[in-house]
Amino acid sequence: MSTSITADVVLHRGRITTLDRGKPVASAVAIKDGKFLAVGEEADIMALAGVGTRVIDLKGRAVLPGLFDNHTHVVRGGLNYNMELRWDGVRSLADAMEMLKRQVAITPAPQWVRVVGGFTEHQFVEKRLPTIAEINAIAPDTPVFLLHLYDRALLNAAALRAVGYTKDTPEPPGGEISRDARGNPTGLLLAKPNAAILYATLAKGPALPFDYQVNSTRHFMRELNRLGVTGVIDAGGGFQNYPDDYAVIQQLADEGQMTVRLAYNLFTQKPREEKEDFLKWTSSVTYKQGDDYFRHNGAGEMLVFSAADFEDFRQPRPDMPPEMEGELEEVVRILAQNRWPWRLHATYDETISRALDVFEKVNQDIPLTGINWFFDHAETISDQSIDRIAALGGGIAVQHRMAYQGEYFVERYGARAAEATPPVARMLEKGVKVSAGTDATRVASYNPWVSLSWMVTGKTVGGLNLYPQHNLLDRETALRMWTENVAWFSNEEGRRGRIEVGQFADLIVPSKDYFSVPEEEISFLTSDLTMVGGRVVYGAGDFAALDDNPLPPAMPDWSPTRTFKGYGAWGEPDGAGKHSLAPMRAQAIGSCGCANACGLHGHDHARAWASNVPVSDFKGFFGALGCSCWMV
Repeated sequence: MSTSITADVVLHRGRITTLDRGKPVASAVAIKDGKFLAVGEEADIMALAGVGTRVIDLKGRAVLPGLFDNHTHVVRGGLNYNMELRWDGVRSLADAMEMLKRQVAITPAPQWVRVVGGFTEHQFVEKRLPTIAEINAIAPDTPVFLLHLYDRALLNAAALRAVGYTKDTPEPPGGEISRDARGNPTGLLLAKPNAAILYATLAKGPALPFDYQVNSTRHFMRELNRLGVTGVIDAGGGFQNYPDDYAVIQQLADEGQMTVRLAYNLFTQKPREEKEDFLKWTSSVTYKQGDDYFRHNGAGEMLVFSAADFEDFRQPRPDMPPEMEGELEEVVRILAQNRWPWRLHATYDETISRALDVFEKVNQDIPLTGINWFFDHAETISDQSIDRIAALGGGIAVQHRMAYQGEYFVERYGARAAEATPPVARMLEKGVKVSAGTDATRVASYNPWVSLSWMVTGKTVGGLNLYPQHNLLDRETALRMWTENVAWFSNEEGRRGRIEVGQFADLIVPSKDYFSVPEEEISFLTSDLTMVGGRVVYGAGDFAALDDNPLPPAMPDWSPTRTFKGYGAWGEPDGAGKHSLAPMRAQAIGSCGCANACGLHGHDHARAWASNVPVSDFKGFFGALGCSCWMV
């Protein structure tokens, strides 16, 4: 090996999973100008170290390529992260409510306390949401807005006053304001079936000043780095206008402060004006404009409002209106003519098949070959639709929404119907381009390890077994879904996703070896060392001293981020996070409220949660069998 080139960084004495099929393992890597210069064995790589080379001893630790989320909402999430009390990963409603109580106590008027998605009631041992009365008791004067998935929001009395909802407020289209016998709003908002009322209400809350939003976005990116995320594709979002709401992320990119590579799709905000949006954007924005840290990635996930089948499994499947095809065709023709890739939110096969009719029609006039377009979500996609996507050269971006909503799907459609939602293994078998992500931050958590666990185990965060063995993935395949497979969806194949010469030097050192930890521990992994472009953007434990990304404290000073930090309230390992930061069996034993072991389960509540019990009332069912543990 030539030693004429000196590496900027060398990492050695590791157990490196490269995902390069020609060289699947290595013990050392060299990095130059933000890319992998060499990947191989100790002696060869160390020869590339010079006087100015940073040498990092991996101490025998396992190393993986950086994780790359195919669908998330970091631009929007970053603007709000420091205002949000995150219940992601919190395993007890009692702990969550204690967090809420403490946050209410320090939140000044007129600010709100917001719990905005990323969790489900099924993750709590109590298996329920708080009541509005319980929230009012904690917060009589401070507005509290609690978003649960895309199905409902809970507002306390102070929040109702703040948003101005009264008995005279008309019913919103596609939603419902729950009312008491006198017609007064109770504080429960329901998506029936779309979440417009939930988002519109949330948008009434105070926003952070610009410099606080910059700080907030940096903290959100650091939280992603802590979990091993080095790149994302941002799918736009409701109430996220281009270019105004992208000013913060653009400033961070201009100042070299991006610690997560971000490719963004443009999401229309105007029903019945979508065509005008895309005509304007395709004439003013160049596909791929930007750089390797922040650049344009095409259109979507909202192309036209008439094609949006929101996935509230507590409601019947919505039928798309008859104008869907005509409106969608107008937009897709504009995108195809400009060679812009697109992504389309589609939960149900009924929507996917109708959209494919449009794509096939456009393809007859404007060949779609070479345009990396894809569907998002696709929980109930059919084999026929998969084949049609493959024939057109498209892809499918799946997310772990069923890990949060699986119980509701089973309740409505049955366990058999849920066995392939989505049929990931089948998609891979058919050779379709497919990758994985989260759809964070509202419907699901931004934690990538929850997604990896879901694909490997087939379980929801509440422990329900959704999938039979034939729809599960082995750990390597699941990892590829989060790394090299995503590169097609950002049109960067061969540039990222593997630890391979010439690719971006993005890698992580997981807190434990992903390939050897028990399955139930996968979702509890974090990263002890995260590198993006050869820069250490996060370091912890043995690697804390290497961290090149110090951040100022979260702003404002009352931010929940200062106290609880993020997923599982990890900032308080002896407080709010005490039941959330260890594998499920340890949590259950540690949080068990019974003085003696339960006669049916001992202290092994985790096994009880994971049981595929054909009832919705777990507590009553096990109680009938003589179970004495209140945890089930």
